[in-house]
Amino acid sequence: MQDILNSLSTYGYIILFVYSLGGGMVALIAAGVLSYSGQMDLSLSIAVAFIANAIGDTALFYISRYNKAQMMPYLKKHRRKLALSHLLMKKYGDKIIFFQKFIYGIKTLIPIAIGFTKYSAIKFNVLNVISAALWSLIVGFASYKAGETLMSASKYISSNPWLAPLVLVSLIGLLWLYMQQATKKKKRVV
Repeated sequence: MQDILNSLSTYGYIILFVYSLGGGMVALIAAGVLSYSGQMDLSLSIAVAFIANAIGDTALFYISRYNKAQMMPYLKKHRRKLALSHLLMKKYGDKIIFFQKFIYGIKTLIPIAIGFTKYSAIKFNVLNVISAALWSLIVGFASYKAGETLMSASKYISSNPWLAPLVLVSLIGLLWLYMQQATKKKKRVV
């Protein structure tokens, strides 16, 4: 986290833009903390993350919409996650466009899955822009308000270097278990 904070204060908005094209939650949280400490501007950070996130999901949507055959070889290993994305879209409808911004692991697959369907491009773009705005405002302001706590946590983790890998491995393990369970093939009862 400290490396991200140092990089953001040096190259800030460029890193935030590039990272937010594919998600950007960690970079936006770091930008909120840096804004709290006075090293970045919160309004500009939120605006950069919003624009990049909206562009990134829109690009994924259009790439999958018009290049389905070229994308399929890259998605072979993720067929179950893609199917989960389709099921989430059917179950939650338009709301999934908002919620996917906060769910790591399917964040990039939802726009791709929607692009494969006949979902209205105009409707997707409108909902995507609104969702990106809400996402950037919520995460940006929350990280700014929690700036002191996050800075203290970062200092504590820096002083206890064994803790960061433990937390990271635990989070990755939990995410992997969730994705395995959510995409597990269910036995059919006849």
